[in-house]
Amino acid sequence: MTGNHAELIGTLDLRDKVTLLTGATTFTLAPCDAIGLGELRLSDGPTGVRGPKFSGGRTVALLPNATLLASAWSEDTAHEVGRLLAEEAMAQRIHVVLGPTINLHRSPLGGRLFEAYSEDPLLTGRLAAAYVRGLQERGVGACLKHLVANESETDRNTVNSVVDEATLRELYLLPFEIAVDESDPWSMMAAYNDVNGVAATEQQHVNNEVVKGEWGYQGLIMSDWFATRTVAAAANGGLDLVMPGPEGPWGDALVAAVESGEVAEPVIDDHVRRVLRLADRAGALGKPRGYPVDLPAPDSPARREQLIRLAAAGMTVLTNRDAALPLRPGERVALIGRHAIETVDMGGGSAQVNPPYQVSVAEGLCARLPGDVTVTDGVGVRTRPVPARGGFLTEPVTGEPGVHVILLDEAGAVIEERHAPGAVTAVGVDDDFDATVATVRFRARVNASGPIQLGAMGPGSWRLRVAGHELRYELRVSGSGIGEEILAPPRAADVVDVSAGDLIEGEAGLRPPDLADSPLAGVGLYGLIAHPAPRPDAEALATAAAAAAAADVAVVVVGLTEEQETEAVDKTTLRLPGAQDDLVRAVAAAAKLTVVVVNAATPVLMPWLDEVEAVLWAGLPGQEGGHAVAAALTGDIEPAGRLVTTFPAGDGQAPAWSVTPVDGDLPYTEGAFIGYRGHFAGHAPPPRFWLGHGLGYATWEYADARLAAAAPAPVVAVTVTNTGTRPSREVVQVYFQPDDPAQPVRLVGWRAVQAAPRQPVTVEVPADPRLLRRWDTASARWTGVGPGRLLVARGLGDIRATVALDA
Repeated sequence: MTGNHAELIGTLDLRDKVTLLTGATTFTLAPCDAIGLGELRLSDGPTGVRGPKFSGGRTVALLPNATLLASAWSEDTAHEVGRLLAEEAMAQRIHVVLGPTINLHRSPLGGRLFEAYSEDPLLTGRLAAAYVRGLQERGVGACLKHLVANESETDRNTVNSVVDEATLRELYLLPFEIAVDESDPWSMMAAYNDVNGVAATEQQHVNNEVVKGEWGYQGLIMSDWFATRTVAAAANGGLDLVMPGPEGPWGDALVAAVESGEVAEPVIDDHVRRVLRLADRAGALGKPRGYPVDLPAPDSPARREQLIRLAAAGMTVLTNRDAALPLRPGERVALIGRHAIETVDMGGGSAQVNPPYQVSVAEGLCARLPGDVTVTDGVGVRTRPVPARGGFLTEPVTGEPGVHVILLDEAGAVIEERHAPGAVTAVGVDDDFDATVATVRFRARVNASGPIQLGAMGPGSWRLRVAGHELRYELRVSGSGIGEEILAPPRAADVVDVSAGDLIEGEAGLRPPDLADSPLAGVGLYGLIAHPAPRPDAEALATAAAAAAAADVAVVVVGLTEEQETEAVDKTTLRLPGAQDDLVRAVAAAAKLTVVVVNAATPVLMPWLDEVEAVLWAGLPGQEGGHAVAAALTGDIEPAGRLVTTFPAGDGQAPAWSVTPVDGDLPYTEGAFIGYRGHFAGHAPPPRFWLGHGLGYATWEYADARLAAAAPAPVVAVTVTNTGTRPSREVVQVYFQPDDPAQPVRLVGWRAVQAAPRQPVTVEVPADPRLLRRWDTASARWTGVGPGRLLVARGLGDIRATVALDA
């Protein structure tokens, strides 16, 4: 640590102190030469370190999403991910990565669940702690988010989460508490929502009394971007840093609040002390830190191996009748589905990054089984058009995939020219110039002939021209949420006929009369939409069935897209979009053997489950996704994942379902009985698949389960034997079932083991004492949860032994 922070603070006047408490830009904190404080750089980071630009920035590694990584049930994996992200951060001189996201999977409709680990607080907290250690051991700060009760996206800027104190403590604060106990994260992020009528950025109870008081947390609490609404209430309520900057509600207003006595200056000093502590830890205070120069590139062989292994290891075998998986050598495989060709490797919103490439399942399986695979497109999977991808457009000057972008000012002068490989560029959020953009132009050549879907994305007045066609659109945001221009920009498209090589020219005026005076005029994510025109579903189904009938095995890939799994928007159903259920049924009716790969991060309904032989849940597998799926399907890497959230059997069949506030309130009426806890108690019908379910490629016997120790915390011992024909990995799970029906069953520990065929292994699983307590609201203290029993299980749908446990 550098010097004495109190002495440094003592050299600053009030205005200098307050300047340090609001970001300098979207992703940086203000330097202060007088005390040796350099610029502190932050980056979004749940699935990759995007860097200081939202779009068009540095090429970085795209990791598997959080639920897929968590499905390994491995603290070693989480630690490796933290170290990987630290390397990605150091390559860009990033001091703090804004992750992990440790909100719980309360309702399966939550749009942002793909960023968060699990519905279980112990699993979430232990994985988060390991991730934080991996990051911070390399000198890069972590940021736990979002504090707290931020489990859905509908009206996320205004919703009031109504949560009783016991549930708040036992469930939603617990992952934060575990991470603080075990890894000392350097920062946290306060959420957009209110909690019991008080904004998360103003939470005297949570931020000051619990986090900084009871837990003794020494790190910094920053706001989510644009979440801070007040001056004195937020400053007194434990918020240390307002993001982004340079504008914000503090500044002169906070200086005035101190001078008037609304905020005491020692409160400001504590905020500044926490900023300096973060900067010191991350190497931005005093002598600048040095960075390694030999870090792996995002597309290096070392990174490719790592990302394939991490993704495949978390994939989960949900069903596998007659050992349909792994695929057998020499089988003729019909690979079918839009997700096979355009695999969805990441979710939407701030988790998006600019990867060097994204491998589709079609590319991966064809490379692993050369000559044995035919590829057939499926039905449409999106309700809204998306920007061009996969080399469908070519930059007309360089010949590289993507589009040429020209930014012009109000006089028509060129400000900047860019190459956008993903046909998308951001304007007004991370530009490297001070000029005001009035017009964005796109130019690209199309690499197809026939009907295509052509259109535009981004707020403004649009005109597109190609092959004698002209399209015009007036695109506006709905005004329903913060950041819609970036996170959910408006879009429109039509179908036109083109020939290969035709030039597409697009122009967007960013300040039409009805937007000219808007503070966000000229801000947004802009893109050129261009894809093959959609086929009728009936035609796609017939083609898929014919391909399936001609093969030994059909592998049909279905899933969700960034429309459903995204920041700022919740789902309305767990059904697969479009006619994907019809596609699976058509393939299953025609094929000798059908394997379904689910390319989604969160639960989906599977009405065809009894009609197919095997289902592999693949998550959002990152830039090496196609190679990872292929490795899992062929058994080159065992997909030994276990589910991290419970899959309901139908819409509405979960203990907590609604994500829609009523009169601004979202009551957490289910209390602590979310997910598997509520299903086990009978508060919802039995699920399709329980948390912890996963078959791998072996079978297991459990024997001699016993209590190996009772104090200071119970330890269960059990002998497990691999009864399969392949080496395999098992995850032994231990749950506590209290005698008190008012207390839910809960995961209290787990251990993973590797075993060869017929090899027995004795495993000891300690129960975490933090899960053997309850919050007594009357006395405002923790107390024992009471007597009960320990359940040794492969998920609560497959309990193998019961061990008695007294109070």
